[in-house]
Amino acid sequence: MNSTSTLPRRPRWRSLALLALILAPLLWPLEHLAERYYRNELLSQNRQTLDLYVANLLGTLHRYEVMPQILGDLPALRAALANPQDKQAQDAANRLLTTIAQQTGAEVMYLMAPNGDTLAASNWDKRDSFVGRNFAFRPYFSEAMEGRLGRFFGLGTTSAKRGYFFGAAVRDGNDVLGALVVKVDLDNTETLWGKTPEQLLVTDHNGVVILTSNPGWRFRATRPMSEEEKQAIVANQPYPTRDPRPLLLNEPDWLTQTQQISETGWSVNILAPRMLVARPVRTVVAVGGATLLVLMLLLGIMMQRRRHYLDRIAFEAKARRELEIRVIERTSDLEGANGRLRQEVLEREHAQQELFRAQDELVQASKLSALGTMSASISHELNQPLAAIRSYAENAEVLLDHERTEDARGNLKLISELTGRMASIIAHLRAFARRDRHAPESVALQPALDDALALLAKRRRAMEVELIRDLPAATLWVQAGETRLRQVLGNLLANALDALTEKGPPRKLWISAEHTDGGVNLYIRDNGPGFSREALERAREPFFTTKTRTQGLGLGLAICDTLMRALGGELLFANHPEGGALLTLRMRVGASGVNLQPPEDLSA
Repeated sequence: MNSTSTLPRRPRWRSLALLALILAPLLWPLEHLAERYYRNELLSQNRQTLDLYVANLLGTLHRYEVMPQILGDLPALRAALANPQDKQAQDAANRLLTTIAQQTGAEVMYLMAPNGDTLAASNWDKRDSFVGRNFAFRPYFSEAMEGRLGRFFGLGTTSAKRGYFFGAAVRDGNDVLGALVVKVDLDNTETLWGKTPEQLLVTDHNGVVILTSNPGWRFRATRPMSEEEKQAIVANQPYPTRDPRPLLLNEPDWLTQTQQISETGWSVNILAPRMLVARPVRTVVAVGGATLLVLMLLLGIMMQRRRHYLDRIAFEAKARRELEIRVIERTSDLEGANGRLRQEVLEREHAQQELFRAQDELVQASKLSALGTMSASISHELNQPLAAIRSYAENAEVLLDHERTEDARGNLKLISELTGRMASIIAHLRAFARRDRHAPESVALQPALDDALALLAKRRRAMEVELIRDLPAATLWVQAGETRLRQVLGNLLANALDALTEKGPPRKLWISAEHTDGGVNLYIRDNGPGFSREALERAREPFFTTKTRTQGLGLGLAICDTLMRALGGELLFANHPEGGALLTLRMRVGASGVNLQPPEDLSA
């Protein structure tokens, strides 16, 4: 006993505390990695939100920017400009503008004489009527009179409401008779943001906040303005004040992402509070500290067990020495005792191995838990297809048990189609979220057509319309805008399905394309009633429609024709010799690019 009692007792827990202090600085790189991860996640999420908001804002503006140019050809408006003193012509123009504004959802439409006086307006019968007022000081008027499309954002001097103005000249040959202006209400794009920690901030070319999710920031200046900009504000009166107060923000408290809109000169910003990153980072650091503490406790327990094990080994060695002294007298007893001791040592070593194995399983379970947390973020969008796949798989198992192999093969085919549909969920969102550039670019025709058909696939199947495609295997590249081309194709295909509702089965839709000397021609044909003689003559006129008031405004084909001409193409209307309507899209050939991955199969 004296030999064992004289062994020094090392302060093991003090050593563990020292080791913990040495390992504590490892929490700093953990905090740094966690901050970078959560910051990138937040920036990625807000970047997608910013893209969608900008696409929605541009979609609202693009819907109205072609109206002044199209509506300027209406005879009633030309008559009011030609005879400004004719009360009957002015009254007819007022009522026409009121009807068009109600149908299109525009805030106000008004007609201006060459001197800037308002001759007719859609709000002619309201208290804040524009009739008789002069807006020659607005930039959109001077730009329109110069033959350009006028653009301007500002606060109405009469209505005191924010809006975006589009102005275009009304011409008679080379002569400018006046200007037609459309005011668009943008308040709805501001209210769509909702109540989120992130804040929306849209500034104009002067750096003044014009749209924001925080009303207290509205019409505040985000930067100092030059004297020239201040003079322009006084002249154009875009804000409720001539000297906007500065917006004081503590920039280190926000993560800012910005996207420029070149068409309007605006900057769209998303400001995310840094607390959205700091809160999960603190949680990660706390979990890391707790994990380090648990590891220290486990290490202490293991060291204590090892110490007890070494004490037991020392005791067994002493016992063996005592047995060796009495080896002659008790050889058989010593052999038995040695055997039992060896067995006990083996059992303890086995127990130690089991402890290590249990610890490995605990680490693996922790990894699987983290993997489950990560996969939860995408399970919501894919739960329904996965549930269907599971059901089909279980049915296939039952069918195989009953030796119904053909039915089981059908279920497996459905499972394959569902997996393709799951892949197309993300493919279609990515295709339609992209922002279209204003200038024509090289666009692949087949993927754009497939995306337009995908949006109408459910309706086409419900109407039992047979789709007959005759497209080249090689990708056709055309000069167009990707989003605008999808808009044209979607409108034309929707019109074809509308025409087929007036006809009983069988309903058919043919789509074909070919290369020509002048470019690429796309043909869309149906076996519906076709165009009447009046429809063929007036199909390009705005607000001409053969549908009821609730079915359409008569702007679809007019807008499609305008977009095609803006892209350097042409839209032709005709009746097929075998019956039904035939639409021809003539487009310029584009440079070959990278083949796009086709979406899901739409032939079913």
